[in-house]
Parts: sequence; structure tokens; C-alpha cells
Amino acid sequence: MDTKVIFKYKILLTVIAILVITSVKAEINNQTLAVLVNQNDPESLEIAKHYQKTRLIPDGNIIYLSFSAKLSSLSEAEFKEIEMQLKDRVPENIQAYVLAWRKPWRADCMSMTSALSLGFSKDYCAKGCKLSKPVKYFNSHSKQPYMDYKIRPSMMLSAGTVEGVKQLIDRGELADYSRPVASAYLLSTSDKQRNVRAVYYPHIKKTLGDVLNVEVIKADAIKNANDVMFYFTGQEKVKWVNKNKYLPGAVADHLTSTGGHLFNGKQMSVIEWIDAGVTGTYGTVVEPCNFAQKFPNPVILMQRYMSGETLLEAYWKSVQMPGQGLFVGEPLASPYKDCKLHINRKGVVRFLKNEIDNYVSRESRNCN
Repeated sequence: MDTKVIFKYKILLTVIAILVITSVKAEINNQTLAVLVNQNDPESLEIAKHYQKTRLIPDGNIIYLSFSAKLSSLSEAEFKEIEMQLKDRVPENIQAYVLAWRKPWRADCMSMTSALSLGFSKDYCAKGCKLSKPVKYFNSHSKQPYMDYKIRPSMMLSAGTVEGVKQLIDRGELADYSRPVASAYLLSTSDKQRNVRAVYYPHIKKTLGDVLNVEVIKADAIKNANDVMFYFTGQEKVKWVNKNKYLPGAVADHLTSTGGHLFNGKQMSVIEWIDAGVTGTYGTVVEPCNFAQKFPNPVILMQRYMSGETLLEAYWKSVQMPGQGLFVGEPLASPYKDCKLHINRKGVVRFLKNEIDNYVSRESRNCN
């Protein structure tokens, strides 16, 4: 990864300033999510069938496409053919996509999820260490992104095997309403180039410590943790990924250059997180340099996820410049569904106590 770091503390202050705690009832659900399927790929058909059955997706929301299942990366021209197939076939109520295939994961200089969500444009790419185009969906309160911004955020259902994808889907469904007693592990690593998100960690511990056990740790990896809901780090390769217990709905990612190369890459693939039991992850498919804006902001992701938003919404809203980043996971997972957060004058977040609606803050740190 390039050593150039354009990251100012004022970014943190800006994020804090615009971070408004709200109760969110997500409009992205099984009725407004379209499943994109590659009819040339038996694996894709199998994945889509299991997802539709598990999440009760209407038949009208299943969209069949036709392209090569052998390629990991598509050219701009090859991707444009997929865009043309989608044109005029997406129902108006659809607000988001889930991609039911393990490859391709890249479209020229963009990730497959971002290209399908935003439309292919070189503005979302960057040659060398340059910023790319931001999206208005970033940290927004939008419940219907296509209606508000003409984008359909997407996530890819992928794992090391098709059976692994099915397990991922099942974990996502199991996560809903689970409201676990859980922990967040925020690692400040020895890799200075990939540790640019550590500046957020003290703020997370201060604001979310009353609703979640937040562990800020100076280490390159954790081992034998049995209650992981959030795990953020910055390493080219992360040790002991499969030595922890990840709760249904868990989110984990490692800031590095090409974590979004799902198979046969030189750096650790985000697939290792999924195969270890994580429900959502993120990695870039081309060199982004270590701009924090191109990676998930854990402050935003955690707050929004714990406010009841789906994994898809919380993850997408946490990345200001997602053009080069691949979102992998079960999009509808929502372990804190219908939870409400309240922020006091000191900036400390607590679950809102409302006995009428059965939102009661308890010492167990869940919102039951």
C-alpha cells in the first residue's frame, strides 16, 4: 500500500458533527431487495434459490442475467453488457440489490457491487493516490436510496464454497432481532500505513461503551474471543481469524489494498472473514491508498447498525468513497432491528427506555 496518507483529524470532527442518533426503521427489506442471478452459473442459481427461500423474496424480485462465470474481473465493455440487460427490467420499488454469485467481483477499476449500485464511471476510480467521487448516501438518513439518490446499494453473497454462502445466508437470517450481549474489538496495529482508522476508536469507546463492550487494543490480532460483533483492524494479513466466535450478524474487515480480491490474491481476502463466521465484510479491489474515506468508518457503521439499520444500509452509509470497494455479506441481517438509541448532552449513547414500546435499557446492554 502506498505510504501517502491524506487523513486529517478534522475528518473525525466532521463525522461526529454530522452523526445524528436516530431510530431507523429500514425500508430496505425482502420486498424492496432484488436478487441478481447469473443464469449461466449453476452456483449462482443454487445460491439465489436458497436466498429466496430463506428471505421470502418475491418471484418478481429475481432478475436473471447472462454473463461468463469464469472471469474474476470484467472489462468496462463486458460490464456495460450487464447494465444493458438490467435496463428497464428492475421494478420501480427496488431500492437495493444482492448479487448471488461468487465471481466476477470486479468491473474494470470498480468493484462489482459499486458498479452495479452507482453505475460504471471512471469518476469512482483513481489512478495513483487520489481521492475518488463521494456518494451522497454516505451517513444519510435515507430509507429509500434509489428514490432519494438514484443508487441501489448492493452486497455480494460469497464465501469459499457454495455451502459456505448458504451458511452465510442462514447466519444473516438468524441475526434478526437477536440483540446480543456482544463486544467490539478495535485494533490499533503495528502497521502504521493501515492503521489510519485508529483515530476513531477513543470516540467509539466513549459514546457506545454503555450499550456495547468496546475493547480498544494495541495488537495485530485477537484470539479466542467468543462474543465478536465488531472487529476492525488494519493489516495485510490477519492472524487467527478463525480462532474467534463471531455472533450472527457480526461485522469485520481489515484495511488493506486488495482485500476485495476474493480468490488467489496476494493479500488476505475478505472471504477469510466470511468463512470464519462473519456476516458482513468489505475490501477494495484495486489500490485505493490508505485514504480513510475509501474504507468503512466504524463510528458510523456501528451507530447505524445498532440503531436497527440493516447490514447493507449501515455498511454502505459508512463509506464516503465506495467506488473501489466490494461489500460482501448478507444484506438484510439486522441484529438490532427495532432498537432505538438516544444520545445525551455528553455525547454518550444509550438504548432508549420506553416501556410502552418495550425498549428498555438493561445492564445486559441489549435493547430488549
